[in-house]
Amino acid sequence: MSIVAALPRPGLLNEDFPALLPTVGSPVQGVAEPAITTPPSELIPVDALRQLNRRADAAGWRQVAGHGGLILVCGLIWGDARLPWALRIPALLLLGWGLAFCFCAMHECGHRTAFASRSLNDAVAWWAGVLSFYNADFYRRYHQWHHRYTHQPGLDPELEGGTPSSRLAYGVELSGLPWWMGKLRSHWRGLVGAYDDCPYIPADAVAAVRASHWKQAAVYAAALLLSLLAGNGLLLWLWLLPLALGQPLLRFVLLAEHGGCSTSTDGLRNTRTTHTLAPLRWLMWNMPFHSEHHLFASIPFHALPAAHPWIAADLEHNDPGYLAVHRTFLADPSTLALPTA
Repeated sequence: MSIVAALPRPGLLNEDFPALLPTVGSPVQGVAEPAITTPPSELIPVDALRQLNRRADAAGWRQVAGHGGLILVCGLIWGDARLPWALRIPALLLLGWGLAFCFCAMHECGHRTAFASRSLNDAVAWWAGVLSFYNADFYRRYHQWHHRYTHQPGLDPELEGGTPSSRLAYGVELSGLPWWMGKLRSHWRGLVGAYDDCPYIPADAVAAVRASHWKQAAVYAAALLLSLLAGNGLLLWLWLLPLALGQPLLRFVLLAEHGGCSTSTDGLRNTRTTHTLAPLRWLMWNMPFHSEHHLFASIPFHALPAAHPWIAADLEHNDPGYLAVHRTFLADPSTLALPTA
């Protein structure tokens, strides 16, 4: 389903949001624009959607403060060698999850829905990207294409690396190793501006995205220099190691978002909503309500739970938990395989 067409008409959205998505008249050359299968007005009435679309800076600040506080407190505990390992090891794991799930903060702010201010959304997205080893300016454009061509082989850039269709490939995916290799390639491509095969990075955006990558590289270089001068391995022990330990859980939940779902254009079938524990839902900025997010990407993270009852009965994938979802993957990994584009 084209999310541009599936969103409510102008006047209901924050003015920043339409600019995040390609216009309906600019599909990939030679590819037909995805059809609208379910008009949004049949899912959520306009008046209710107008209420759900409201930005709330207070909710954004609370989420940022809580997420940042988790990282800070756990970082202090893990970094204090005087504390017992029984306290430091759980703090290390929580620190890793906090850093890895900064991806969710970047994602929400990349949609410019966490705050009313575009500049504030962009600033939080950029720094959250730094912490989670993503570049927010690249990701925002890449993610536009994912929303436009959700789970469609050959079109959705999230499927460029393929999907695991065996237990071995599934284990490798959850380890985070393919993600690290992909991120290193992506950052290098950003530094040299090699986006010829990226239709979601138009020519007039290459300079800005490349500059963003160089600024991010400068932050990493400064952190490395300070770590070396201090002789304390700060970059390794407080960022790289925790981030690596946090990746498997992030891979675990992200694989469930579209894994095993339809590759049709129907947003009610090609995306999964997963009910999970409140702490994980909080850490993910409510992204387990993923079908709701894809069908109505204008709705801020804090309003997604309220959107769920409106569409729950129509969802093909409205699953009771991540463990249940992954049990089906492990029982038959071929369900994750994609048809030939």
